[in-house]
Amino acid sequence: MTPWPEVENAQPNPGEYIKGITSQQPHMEGKEKETNKNVTGTSETKIELLPSHPTATPVEEPTDVEDPWDLPELQHKGIKWTERDTKGKILCILQGIGKFLLLLGFLYLFVCSLDVLSSAFQLVGGKMAGKFFSSNSIMSNPLAGLMIGVLVTAMVQSSSTSTSIIVSMVASSLLTVRTAIPFVMGANIGTSVTNTLVALMQAGDRNVFRRAFAGATVHDFFNWLSVLVLLPVEVSTHYLEVLTNLIVESFHFKSGENAPELLKVITNPLTKQIIQLDKKVINQIAMNDPAAQNKSLIKIWCKTVTSVTQVNVTIPSIQNCTSPNLCWANGFHTWTLKNVTHRENIAKCQHLFVNANLLDLVVGIILLVTSLLVLCGCLIMIVKVLGSVLEGRVAVVIKKTINTDFPFPFSWLTGYLAILVGAGMTFIVQSSSVFTSTLTPLIGVGVISTERAYPLTLGANIGTTTTAIMAALASPGKTLRSSLQIALCHFFFNITGILLWYPVPFTRLPIRLAKGLGNVSAKYRWFAVFYLVILFFLVPLSVFGLSLAGWPVLVGVGVPIVLVILLVVVLKLLQARCPGILPKVLQTWNFLPLCMRSLKPWD
Repeated sequence: MTPWPEVENAQPNPGEYIKGITSQQPHMEGKEKETNKNVTGTSETKIELLPSHPTATPVEEPTDVEDPWDLPELQHKGIKWTERDTKGKILCILQGIGKFLLLLGFLYLFVCSLDVLSSAFQLVGGKMAGKFFSSNSIMSNPLAGLMIGVLVTAMVQSSSTSTSIIVSMVASSLLTVRTAIPFVMGANIGTSVTNTLVALMQAGDRNVFRRAFAGATVHDFFNWLSVLVLLPVEVSTHYLEVLTNLIVESFHFKSGENAPELLKVITNPLTKQIIQLDKKVINQIAMNDPAAQNKSLIKIWCKTVTSVTQVNVTIPSIQNCTSPNLCWANGFHTWTLKNVTHRENIAKCQHLFVNANLLDLVVGIILLVTSLLVLCGCLIMIVKVLGSVLEGRVAVVIKKTINTDFPFPFSWLTGYLAILVGAGMTFIVQSSSVFTSTLTPLIGVGVISTERAYPLTLGANIGTTTTAIMAALASPGKTLRSSLQIALCHFFFNITGILLWYPVPFTRLPIRLAKGLGNVSAKYRWFAVFYLVILFFLVPLSVFGLSLAGWPVLVGVGVPIVLVILLVVVLKLLQARCPGILPKVLQTWNFLPLCMRSLKPWD
């Protein structure tokens, strides 16, 4: 068939062409053979000519809808560099420097607001967190310990704070290493709340929010999946305890100076002017110190002097003397010398609330609202500045450098290099929350893909444990062994999780789950808040409450729920892979009411 010559012949006289078709129709019966030939020719012309425009349109439209995860093209909207004169080039360089400094400034305020946000959460829920840890009746329950770790870390917005409480309790023999490991696992989950909160600030644009929320929750899914697998393994085999015990006993460590906190050196000059906390109060509450119950977390005195003086005191008899030389009798009384410690306050701290005389809860709410507003403002400005900076060839180079794999034989090494980069950056900033929260807006604007953010996040998990190991090595002799063992448990927990969910591409479930959640949250943005509240607060509180009621209640309520979830997952897999083996009614979810199979009625 060669339709194109007929098309070309038909174009010069379209009116004659149409007239020929209409004039032939009344004589269709008489000249069947000839008419069939003409009809065949004209129909061929219509088939080849008319659909030429419509067929091009549907090919392009579904691409954006089918794959919303494609990173947006970063196109240069201004004048090209080669078209600028000398003055324009100088002005462009100055603008670039100005934008870079502006970006650093907003990033600095963003990190400081995260620090203040953590302090605000500690003021609001720090004492409650300490009471959670002081509940001796649930220490032997690993599931309750896990949920306490999640809740406490979510409340104080700092895994280092909750981990330090755990280390102090282990060092004081209030907790054993075995019972402390579930707390550490829970702290690993709770620390991922911060970047999920940051992702909520980007809910204005659906596509940006889809990418940002998926990039943030990939951390959540990694932590939850690792705990679901490794907590039962640890409870049954105690492999983390045994492994870390062998490592600790095989080396003779010496305590040194405090580990450096590089980020604190930069942020403290500003954050210390806003608020300073006495974090020892939470530790004291966790250790059941009654004197700490009425203490304020707000630090008032920053400079104190402790002096020791000897005073004469009476004792019941000479037998109570530590040394006969220090005792004497005077009439009916026996006296001795006793050392009395006197603490004198010299200088007050210099922060906004030092003389406010407000309750911790009130100060916490004020700081919480203010830091969230600053956090949102900084995030909006960071995204806007990034949007204006990420144009032209430089942006394309940055984007390709971050997201491109090594050449074929070594492409598998790219992800492991990203893990090392994430670990190194977290070690520098001394906080996995800060690093992953800084990644979130970059994922949202399309500079970093979710696939590349995943190994960077895994590296951040390792980096935060290496800082804990450094701090443990610098701890005093009496707490060195226990703090080091807990830090190593945290380290090997994350290493085992990476071995489970990264090396084989098929096992990278956190990426697929995060993308699915990102799609749902982009369509129904309220679901992101629902997910956050359910997964980090209501589920831990419910499991914690059931744990308090005892194992029979926990098993009786939990097992049916787990079985239903497993049934839904198996049905979903069978519907997607081999629906033919299922009964017709189970091949779709249409047998359920609409409110149980769709979020649309709830929207």
